Amino acid sequence: MKVVVDQDIPYLKGVLEPHAEVQYLRGRAIGAADVRDADALIVRTRTRCDAPLLQGSRVRLIASATIGFDHIDTAFCAANGITWTNAPGCNSSSVRQYVAAALLHVAERRELTLAGMTIGIVGVGNVGSKVADLCRALGMTVLLNDPPRERREGKDAFVSLAEIVKRADIVTFHVPLQSDGVDRTLHLVNRDLLAAFRPQQMLINTSRGEVIDGAALKAALLEKRLAACVLDVWEHEPGLDLDVMRLVNIATPHIAGYSADGKANGTAMSVQALSRHFGLGLDTWYPADVPPPVNALVAAGTTGLTTQQVIASVVHTTYDIAADDVRLRSDPSSFERQRTEHPFRREFHNYAIVPSALPAEAARILLALGFQAAGPSAAPHPQ
Repeated sequence: MKVVVDQDIPYLKGVLEPHAEVQYLRGRAIGAADVRDADALIVRTRTRCDAPLLQGSRVRLIASATIGFDHIDTAFCAANGITWTNAPGCNSSSVRQYVAAALLHVAERRELTLAGMTIGIVGVGNVGSKVADLCRALGMTVLLNDPPRERREGKDAFVSLAEIVKRADIVTFHVPLQSDGVDRTLHLVNRDLLAAFRPQQMLINTSRGEVIDGAALKAALLEKRLAACVLDVWEHEPGLDLDVMRLVNIATPHIAGYSADGKANGTAMSVQALSRHFGLGLDTWYPADVPPPVNALVAAGTTGLTTQQVIASVVHTTYDIAADDVRLRSDPSSFERQRTEHPFRREFHNYAIVPSALPAEAARILLALGFQAAGPSAAPHPQ
């Protein structure tokens, strides 16, 4: 059997070789000639899996090591006997870490206290649910919008998008990209919606770039109809509107989900799907070579700091979002290379704090975010 693999999927080389012929290619470069005699593909969002790629091939399984699957023509697959899988939730904790870093960074720059603020979460799946838990731990009021879940579960836990824009101080998007239908999210954030925002509000998008109409967002930012904006995803990426990049508060190259943990999860889910489909005996495989964090024990100075500042100090030790922002602004033309070469961070649960060395409320919140508790004898060194 033959498997064509996106060469930038980590922790994978050598795993399938005992079972198959494996060809590694750049995701964007995978073409019809490459897959014609392939039995399976393991890809990311950079490979469009549709008729031009798959017609006439012997592909029977597509495993995407990503949460999203808008790059897969699911109707074509169904009509042609091709099974496809994605990796739902694989990097949800990574996106939660990114949102935490973004909120705390912007709050520090704008002298905001997050506790007591209201955040609206649009899309409450694997990612949105974890972001909701994060925001509750930070003392924020959380509003949820998810029409598919509301139809299944009832209205009690959800509000409309219009209500979120009306009431929330911050609105963050965690929806899949859907081009049509009742749950269309293409240009969900458009001129009309942005007209309802207030100049004190903040917008975050870590879902898909096309969820926001870029031209409408640029107009809103130029007219100062938003207080702050954080973008990790961009319409038409890897090309991005440099005017929008200059206007937003944090700009990063689609790496919110780029933790070592999230990547390992996505790779494992893809290998396991391939194994189940073809009987390879790798149904429980997981990477053994995920590198540990450099400094797993985190300390923060506390003298004269607020609870939020202590939390920010610890969170930024695990992920320096400002560094990613600086890198993209310094060379936006290298967007794709920055994604490919991005150093994978470790998520909160890989780090430990000494609760007795921190203010009680800060320690309580950090433990709620997923940090581990180490004993006093661990003697951490301030970062």
